[in-house]
Amino acid sequence: MLGSELHRALVEQGEKVSGFDLPGVDVTDRDTVLDLAGQADPEFIFHCAAYTKVDQCETDQDNAYRVNAIGTQNIALAAESLGCPLLYISTDYIFDGTKPEPYDEWDRANPQTIYGKSKYAGEMYVREICQWAYIVRISWLCGKGGANFVDTILKLARERDELKVVNDQHGSPTFVNDLVPELIRMSESGAFGTYHVTNKGFTTWYDFAKKIVEQSGSKARVLPCSSDEHPRPAPRPKNSRMSDRLYDLALGNFMPAWEDGLEDYLKS
Repeated sequence: MLGSELHRALVEQGEKVSGFDLPGVDVTDRDTVLDLAGQADPEFIFHCAAYTKVDQCETDQDNAYRVNAIGTQNIALAAESLGCPLLYISTDYIFDGTKPEPYDEWDRANPQTIYGKSKYAGEMYVREICQWAYIVRISWLCGKGGANFVDTILKLARERDELKVVNDQHGSPTFVNDLVPELIRMSESGAFGTYHVTNKGFTTWYDFAKKIVEQSGSKARVLPCSSDEHPRPAPRPKNSRMSDRLYDLALGNFMPAWEDGLEDYLKS
């Protein structure tokens, strides 16, 4: 969902891009990763690969760590061996969700799920191995080419008259079309570090769903409920709000409001 759009945008602006994905390349195969990186001889590496099935990670723990931690270690080793910068996509799940305010980049990580723990292990490898790296934490990613909340709500609104959506989890959607230009701009900045990058503004899944149904013209009713009414194998953070403080100070924040991102997504 993210990698394909990033690839397209880079090609459109005239860059020569080598894109690798399953089944052709497995990031957990260190020798293959190092070999392919050496052949491509890149000036920059974007690492978007991840095991993102949050609930499945709880029962498939070895694969979650193999992809999100060891796979990231392999990419970081390849980048460092070539002396080229790396941009690694991380997640709001590295936080426990108990802070009453938005999380800053320097807040202590305390992941509560295998997905969050494995992604944070990836962050640790990037920091330990790479001299030049960006770690970009995003949340609630929405875009074409992959399962996402907007498409799920649109599908359910066509099938049902009434939807129940949790109203006690807070965060910010991140729309791929808005994120990609910022990742490219960041990659050209030389301002290495850890950043939170999401669309501006915060919402709940319930209010997000209401806005989706509203803007799509659906007549389905959206009703609020608590997380306790929809237990999941992996607990969701109650607070996924992330401050963009360092990102804004270092680079200037050009991400639009999440409502604008949603409007553009529905139009497309």
